[in-house]
Amino acid sequence: MRIHVVRPGESVYSIARLYDVPSQRIISDNELSDPGQLVPGQALVILEGTRRYTVRPGDSVFRIARRYDVSVAEILEANPDITDPAALQVGQEINIPPREISFGEILVNGYAFPGIDRGMLERTLPSLSFLSIFSYEVRPDGSLGDINDEPLIQAARAARVAPFMVITNIEEGGSFSSDLASTILNNEQLQDTLIENVLRVMRQKNYYGLDIDFEYLYPRDRENYNNFVRKVAARIRPLGYSLTTALAPKISGDQPGLLYEAHDYPVHGALADHVILMTYEWGYTYSPPRAVAPLNEVRRVLNYAVTVIPRRKILMGIPNYGYNWTLPFVEGSAASTISNTAAVELAKREGAFIQFDPVAQAPWFRYYDSNGRLHEVWFSDARSIYASLALVNEYRLGGISLWTIGRYSPQYYLVLNAVFNVRKVL
Repeated sequence: MRIHVVRPGESVYSIARLYDVPSQRIISDNELSDPGQLVPGQALVILEGTRRYTVRPGDSVFRIARRYDVSVAEILEANPDITDPAALQVGQEINIPPREISFGEILVNGYAFPGIDRGMLERTLPSLSFLSIFSYEVRPDGSLGDINDEPLIQAARAARVAPFMVITNIEEGGSFSSDLASTILNNEQLQDTLIENVLRVMRQKNYYGLDIDFEYLYPRDRENYNNFVRKVAARIRPLGYSLTTALAPKISGDQPGLLYEAHDYPVHGALADHVILMTYEWGYTYSPPRAVAPLNEVRRVLNYAVTVIPRRKILMGIPNYGYNWTLPFVEGSAASTISNTAAVELAKREGAFIQFDPVAQAPWFRYYDSNGRLHEVWFSDARSIYASLALVNEYRLGGISLWTIGRYSPQYYLVLNAVFNVRKVL
């Protein structure tokens, strides 16, 4: 696998010649809607496959290997008929193996809303280990709001993907509620009612496990939340269910802030089977323009997390979206969400040149709209996902968690499946 960054004047045809691959493969792999118009700075995934090369005068195994950026050993392994590497014959045809990067095996979780397009779901499931269906909203009396999740559960199991029930402290028609969570976490009877309702749904709908995603908890509820997770683990694990919790991206155990203080990394790391670190939203709807998941910031979270959570339990969060901001940034103004593929299409329409931030490991660009307003767009591409996966490999984590799979980014799955084998648990 290679990642090629388009230069001005390049075409799919010229890039295909550069890597000695069919141009149609580049078009289909990257799902280029208009292959006749590439964007300068756009990233393309090149899956080379095995190619045939005709030996020319002056060629040597070493020279051919260097040209294709593979090792001499790989050339010889792909051509067992070459018994004397020093005696290549002009006109001889040899196999050129693809450059391979193998990080081993990985667990992949994908969050999905019940209304996800079924075609998009079917395309994504082969690259997932877990499907977390978002979400069952907890009510103040310990009951649960219902969702239409059964079609997703059935599709997941048919693809050997383990479906996870997600419970949240999101108020009906609202957002995450500190008060709602506090009501539950300070009442043992309500907790028992909630757990019974969770178990009923998991049994009836054939879930594999439970993902607890309680956010914006009052700091005073930290131990109550720990005890709730203990109680859930004690109830569901003997029944064969798996337990995951989702945690805010902390860089220290005592990090202040409503998002962070009640999320106890060591306790969750000990109790849960997997912990999802929500390593995104540095750039968010109401922030100034910046990368959604700057890799330098994600690294700071991992530096702390691996000291208190077993590495193989950690699933690193990866965003599957970007934002479009209007400049100059005004406090309180809102950016609009944009998919990664739509961001490239926007850059194409506006004639923008895509830049790449080497620190954040994220692409971005600017353009003027029809009203003369300046915009700045940050998103993710093949370079971003590769950098994230390389970080997972570096820290020897258990896997990744995609938020969400509702917008299909073909490059994500091209790169993921090129460097990792996705482990199925069913």
